Amino acid sequence: MTQATGKDVKCVVWDLDGTLWDGVLTESGTVALKPEIPTILRTLDERGILLSIASKNNFEDAAAKLREEGLWDYFLYPEIHWGAKSESIARIRQNLNIGADSILFIDDDPFERDEVATTHTEVQCAAAETYGELVADRRLIPRFITSDSARRRQMYVEDDQRKRAEETFTGPNEAFLESLGMRFAISRAGEHDLERAVELTVRTNQLNATGKTYSYEELDAFRRSDRHALYMCELTDVYGSYGKIGLALVEKNETTWHLRLLLMSCRVMSRGVGTVLLGFIMREAARAGVRLLADFVPTDRNRAMLVAFKFNGFRDTDTRDGSAPSDTLKILEADLSRAPPFPDYLVVTTPSQIEEEAARTPVKSRQDRQVNQP
Repeated sequence: MTQATGKDVKCVVWDLDGTLWDGVLTESGTVALKPEIPTILRTLDERGILLSIASKNNFEDAAAKLREEGLWDYFLYPEIHWGAKSESIARIRQNLNIGADSILFIDDDPFERDEVATTHTEVQCAAAETYGELVADRRLIPRFITSDSARRRQMYVEDDQRKRAEETFTGPNEAFLESLGMRFAISRAGEHDLERAVELTVRTNQLNATGKTYSYEELDAFRRSDRHALYMCELTDVYGSYGKIGLALVEKNETTWHLRLLLMSCRVMSRGVGTVLLGFIMREAARAGVRLLADFVPTDRNRAMLVAFKFNGFRDTDTRDGSAPSDTLKILEADLSRAPPFPDYLVVTTPSQIEEEAARTPVKSRQDRQVNQP
């Protein structure tokens, strides 16, 4: 591999001619997949690694070949045309809403790799002859493969359906959100949530208050602690489940609660659920009669989270500077009289409501429900 940075890869973008298959489709009309390509694509997809295409080709011919091989559905937002591949990478990144440094571009042509690397210096590039190493590449092996990671491609497909519906919807944005029939569940994290919780701390960058990652063991200790509350959030709508998309860790002392971790998947940034989770914690703190503080560590990507804090009435109380910007810790304090109400377009279920329902539901019904979950 070339230009390997060690950064975990969220998406592999493939060239086609000479990379995914041997030969040039527009010249011969017949090309053959390289050995083990279907197995490699399936393995990466099952791990939750996204796949896309940046190829200079005739779209209809390439799509037909991939459909013939049963591979077309693996690829999200394929860019198959005669334009620059750097522009294709930019559109793929925008559509997937992921960082450039989490993209691996694989192409047999050094010119194309250089063209992409020059324009997108953070994109990781690899020569086509190394494709057989992808399955064993540590950057493409998540520590945990959760139900959410195995469904990741499908969740992007459902997101695309929502975007199309939004583009054709006529009326105010709140009316569109109401049409989605969204349900937002905030629950206390269980043991079955921990692998996904670790994954969220690793994968979430934009709406992440500190950028800090946690191990399975650390989160399990917080989950069991009487002095901490670890909350997990799930969002569903008429198109399906967005999966477990939010996480918060609250340290509880006698007079002060401290929000040590708050993050929300960037896939739901436009749904306003980050504010809903923040509002829930603010109301719980007000009910307990304590102050609510929050940690914020500025990174190169999480300014949106600071804006969310400020928009909801948090103010700076202390700043502890470090040797690097990423070592700077801001302590914010909430004005608990300004806890935002839950929006009308969303049905919110709180931990106490979920626990009350669980207490009323027979054990066998809960087990059947868990078995039927994706």
